[in-house]
Amino acid sequence: MHSEPNHPPASDWVIRSAQPGSVERIEAWFGSHGYDPHRHDTYSIGRTLAGVQSFHYKGSLCHGVPGNTLVLHPDELHDGMAGTAAGFRYRMAYIDPALIQQVLGGEPLPFIAGGVSSDPRLFRASQAFVQALDHPLERLEEQDAVYDLAMALRAVGGKPRGRKRLDYRSAERARAFIMEHQQAGITLEMLEKASGREQWSLSRDFRALYGTSPYRFVTLRRLDTVRRLLLDGFTLVDAALAAGFHDQSHMTRHFTRSFGVPPARWVERLRAGR
Repeated sequence: MHSEPNHPPASDWVIRSAQPGSVERIEAWFGSHGYDPHRHDTYSIGRTLAGVQSFHYKGSLCHGVPGNTLVLHPDELHDGMAGTAAGFRYRMAYIDPALIQQVLGGEPLPFIAGGVSSDPRLFRASQAFVQALDHPLERLEEQDAVYDLAMALRAVGGKPRGRKRLDYRSAERARAFIMEHQQAGITLEMLEKASGREQWSLSRDFRALYGTSPYRFVTLRRLDTVRRLLLDGFTLVDAALAAGFHDQSHMTRHFTRSFGVPPARWVERLRAGR
């Protein structure tokens, strides 16, 4: 684990928590440019530890500083860069909207305006996820933290008004089908059959409940497989084909759009953090 540096490191680095669990957690340092514009299909919940963490989000340039909580909504375009020449260090957790829905039970996902919040409820609720990576999260601790975060997101973001009732059970059946068949050529017709919900209504509900479209959800699950295989030593070509992409270039395009860096650069930063 990296201790707090007395001076900026010579190269950017990223550390991922090695602990298995439902929530991906990272710590990173960047001296200048961090990520190109990209979109996750998770909530990105973070804390700036040092420096100024700047990013474009919803048409504005936002700045994360120590003491605030970063809350990026699923599938919202954003980038990342140092706000000063001193660089920045941060921790981030990526929370699957399906975990939030286990608490909210079918409500539209809460939205926190601005990408950065000074609300103490979000600060407290996110603390478990942004503590030092060498602190392992016990299973019950993680589950409690997901509940606290879901409640804080709902309280701070407010409950959306004017939405038609969502069919959570059908959307969850579609999500489960995707998780079991993510390497197949999934179509909306297949999801309609698996869920029992008319395809266009299902697509609308899926976006509101899980923060992204069914196609994007399938693509991100395949990219999860790519990342796992790359860390296991697979080549880019082999990882792409094993995950269900047409070829390496097809996978690389989607990878860069989803994570802000090409896959080879992503692996390089993780190696620098070891």
